Amino acid sequence: MGEKDNYIQISGTVKALIYQNEENGYTVIKLETTDGEELPVVGCLPYACPGEQIIVTGEYMRHSVHGEQFKAEWAERTMPNGAEAIYEYLASRSIRGIGPATATLIVSEFGAEALKVIENEPERLAKIRGITRKKAYEISDEFKKQVGIRRLMEFLSNYSIRPVFAIRLFHAYGSHALELLQENPYIIAGESIGASFAEADALALNMGFDGDSPERIAAAAIYELRHNSGNGHTFIPAEKLISVTSQLIGVDAESVEDALEILADSGEIVRTFVAERDACYIAPLYEAEIYTARRIKEMSSEKLSFRGDIDELIEEVEAEQSVRYADLQRHSLKIAMQCQIMVLTGGPGTGKTTTVRAIVSLFEKMGLKTLLTAPTGRAAKRMSELTGREASTVHRLLEAGPPAQGEELFFRRNEEQPLLCDAVILDECSMVDIYLMSALLRAMPEECRLVMVGDADQLPSVGPGNVFLDVIRSGIVETVRLTEIFRQGALSRIVANAHMINRGDYPELKSNTSDSDFFFLRRSDTAQAVETAVELCAARLPVNMGISPMDIQVLSPTRKGQVGTHNLNAVLQRALNPAANTKKEKKYGEIVFREGDRVMQTRNNYDIIWSKPEKIEFSGEADGTLLPVITIGDKPVHGTGVFNGDIGVVTGIDTENEVMTVLFDDKIAAYGFDMLSELEHAFAMTVHKSQGSEYKAVILMALEGSPQLMSRSVLYTAVTRARELLIIIGNDATVFNMINNHKVTRRYSGLRARLTD
Repeated sequence: MGEKDNYIQISGTVKALIYQNEENGYTVIKLETTDGEELPVVGCLPYACPGEQIIVTGEYMRHSVHGEQFKAEWAERTMPNGAEAIYEYLASRSIRGIGPATATLIVSEFGAEALKVIENEPERLAKIRGITRKKAYEISDEFKKQVGIRRLMEFLSNYSIRPVFAIRLFHAYGSHALELLQENPYIIAGESIGASFAEADALALNMGFDGDSPERIAAAAIYELRHNSGNGHTFIPAEKLISVTSQLIGVDAESVEDALEILADSGEIVRTFVAERDACYIAPLYEAEIYTARRIKEMSSEKLSFRGDIDELIEEVEAEQSVRYADLQRHSLKIAMQCQIMVLTGGPGTGKTTTVRAIVSLFEKMGLKTLLTAPTGRAAKRMSELTGREASTVHRLLEAGPPAQGEELFFRRNEEQPLLCDAVILDECSMVDIYLMSALLRAMPEECRLVMVGDADQLPSVGPGNVFLDVIRSGIVETVRLTEIFRQGALSRIVANAHMINRGDYPELKSNTSDSDFFFLRRSDTAQAVETAVELCAARLPVNMGISPMDIQVLSPTRKGQVGTHNLNAVLQRALNPAANTKKEKKYGEIVFREGDRVMQTRNNYDIIWSKPEKIEFSGEADGTLLPVITIGDKPVHGTGVFNGDIGVVTGIDTENEVMTVLFDDKIAAYGFDMLSELEHAFAMTVHKSQGSEYKAVILMALEGSPQLMSRSVLYTAVTRARELLIIIGNDATVFNMINNHKVTRRYSGLRARLTD
């Protein structure tokens, strides 16, 4: 039974276009069925127009406002046929440059041949009064675009491939998209299109491609390289890539070896020796690693002269900031003044922030324009609060834009348009992957200084590479590791225990210390542990300690299981943001999004439009939920881009226009319902996703998980996320096992070897 077999098929004529989103193709039409009924139809129907004949496959659904509708999953479409239908189509303004008056003239001149003339002989349109030769070709190009997408949709519909991929294919490949797709259906698994390898593979096999076709083997190898870059690797050893590709699609190793040779010849992958390994890279990853290594080597060889008394300048900053720097801090300040690149690392409470503030002041006194940046919005906001200077995300600093076809990232700031600065201070460097590091270095002027700040003992970046550790371990960059815990940090059990954990020592796990900021609640039963977490978030911490649920973050090492984030988010949503008549909802797969929910962006989206509200206030619901009240103002500031890890609150759900709005700190973004796969709940999140953020209160679940996730670095990272209060819920054995598990998962990265080469 095919995927369409469980759906209903309806045919008819489009009578009216009610709504259409040109970006994603989401459309609402009024369809006159062959039975003479009028039916509202919703779905991905780009360029639907009155007069069009259409067959839709899908199911009936009931809309809370508009009643019964038909949701189209697939559509078979034919262009209007006959002069009357063509006039109705052209007069509907479906083609830019043609309205009712021009439509009348075109149909009068060409009759039933009008669409063929527009597509194939646009110069004949110039006979029509008011249509210049230039306009005729613009009309033809617009029509060809619509026809191209329709033909793609029709082709893909035969194989039950979702219509949204037709739009993406056309945007990527233009009028050649269908031809290219027929030659190699695996192009739909490209990053700009977004289909999975499994979807592309099913399409190709159904189209008659052989199981051992070169296209299939090459696509499988590229999939494995991309999949493993998602696991942090910049390259895969050739023998390993051959093995996993062979297993994935059931072909012999020799065929994979042949495919790798073709991919290398075409430039899609790079095969080279690095760190004594035969390594295979996706081309953009190779280029990013090569550039990063070259630029850092160049910068590390530059020693800068300073005209003046360094000690005198440092003492001047000490007096201004009413502080006395420790020896290692003073040493790091001197290095910052004398080196083009340096690393500043250290655990919590060791004075990294104080040192960064001093470096900023010193650079200002030296007349250096300094930019502060961090990988995530929360980290940048915290950096700004702690230094008193403006800080931005790296993506915002580099003016990130939509990636071009075949490119991993696109930034408007680069070698041709560099940043206007003399120095960059990059915080939370352990989170920075090789792509982002390369992009930042490309955007820095040749003489620009770079201060890399972070905690080397935290988890590595989610993206590919191990940049911060590779730079430190290479030994070619001046590095200062701060070790002294200062007075304020020394009073904190969070700070003290974090350092004990990092050394491999066992902290004292207490549950009844009234003057502590570190608590351990023993629970051996997972259901009981979840219940305790809910009580803490919903009642005990807000009532007994005055901590708002908005300031509490539940963390778990894992997504799966009762104490994993999937289950925790569902339970916490019911407790912290229960359903109510006053709150709209949208079910998306297994998730229900609700106004007032805390959500997180899970991938970089460079296209999404946001605006900055004039005013944001929070009003309390009867159930205790705090909902933001947004005042947009007369002249809102607009921009584009929401990035992986950004946390926000759902402010509105518009079921009529299928849009959900989310407030991210100081900007509000609109998501079409087809984009909701980019969001997930953030009442609870994995420790990995919490990197770069600090929370007033953290509740850590420490009961179960795979050995890879239950490690010392995960525990250390989780503990250091808490600013004022940390509560661990779990059992002693799990915590001690995490401390003992200091096995670091290996990442294939060539950066360290290239830096020391």
